[in-house]
Amino acid sequence: MIRIIADNKIPFLKGVLEPWASVEYLPGSQIDRNAAMQADAFLVRTRTKCNADLLSGTPVKFIGTATIGFDHIDTRWCEENNIRWTNAPGCNSSSVMQYIASALMQISFESELSLSRLTLGIVGVGNVGSKVMKLAQNLGMKVLLNDPPRQRKENNEIFVDLDQVLAKSDIVTLHVPLNKGGIDNTFHLFDGNAFNRMKEGAWLINSSRGEVVDTDAVKEALAEDKLAGAVLDVWEKEPEIDISLMHMSFIATPHIAGYSADGKANGTSMVVNELCRFFDIPLKDWFPADVPAPEEPLLVIDCYGKNPEEIARRAVFHSYNIMEDDVRLRFDPSRFEMIRGNYPLRREFPTYSVDLRDCSEKARTLVSSLGFRLVP
Repeated sequence: MIRIIADNKIPFLKGVLEPWASVEYLPGSQIDRNAAMQADAFLVRTRTKCNADLLSGTPVKFIGTATIGFDHIDTRWCEENNIRWTNAPGCNSSSVMQYIASALMQISFESELSLSRLTLGIVGVGNVGSKVMKLAQNLGMKVLLNDPPRQRKENNEIFVDLDQVLAKSDIVTLHVPLNKGGIDNTFHLFDGNAFNRMKEGAWLINSSRGEVVDTDAVKEALAEDKLAGAVLDVWEKEPEIDISLMHMSFIATPHIAGYSADGKANGTSMVVNELCRFFDIPLKDWFPADVPAPEEPLLVIDCYGKNPEEIARRAVFHSYNIMEDDVRLRFDPSRFEMIRGNYPLRREFPTYSVDLRDCSEKARTLVSSLGFRLVP
């Protein structure tokens, strides 16, 4: 029988593979060499470092990470040692887009700036960045796109260089993988030099990887008012985050941008199906049947006296209010991992129906474009 070690925080997984495999569920921090010696396959999250130290000389043949990112896997070593690895690209891209939508709405609300008058610079235009681009365009924002790998491959004039993004964007949001070195290095991509090149009074949003932003440099930029504010979901050295940076940030959250139930279900489904193909397990196109419905799936909005952006903000905050996650982290940052491991139910826009009363067609179109279902 196939022996599987699985992170006990991967949702919707328990009971799925047991008819064909022996499955042991462990906290990510306890998936060590002793566990590896007893496993044919790992199902993990980002906290498990899958490298030679963990895997050398073990019977592990397959690693599936139920996450978009895979910088916790030494992919070259795995490939050289005939260990199949897979991730879940794009699984939580709509969840991160929802996070960015709530962040943008909060910035707009607090600063009293209409998003339709602002320029959003998107650094990294993959699965997540592309959805953020559509979000921003639907909100009437001007968009600047920076993605050197795509630009080289596609030779597309829609992309601009990083200098232009920094100089002209009112808000810059990061959606890049962590690359340490090479032509597409992203480690400390945003350092003191980058912040000095940013438009005065701009905002920074980072929901990619903590190491993409130099902690000391962003603290200095905030302290000297080079930045109007920062929204940070990811941190260098997390879960041991820089507390002073947390206090300086406009919004601080514990690496949960992609933590919608929908994104988690997608990620689990993708790695389970890939594992089943690898080991020839007769479970095809599996997807969780027990994703909970939102507590309040119907929202009624009286649109009288409200502009389309205000109406859209109400819908976005009903589905996900980013400030609730901010409060959880600030209350006790030492609970960073506990908050992530016990994250409350969050569902994405399409699971909500919105009844717009006395509403303009422009507002209806905007709310619909975000993904909400409109009540006829």
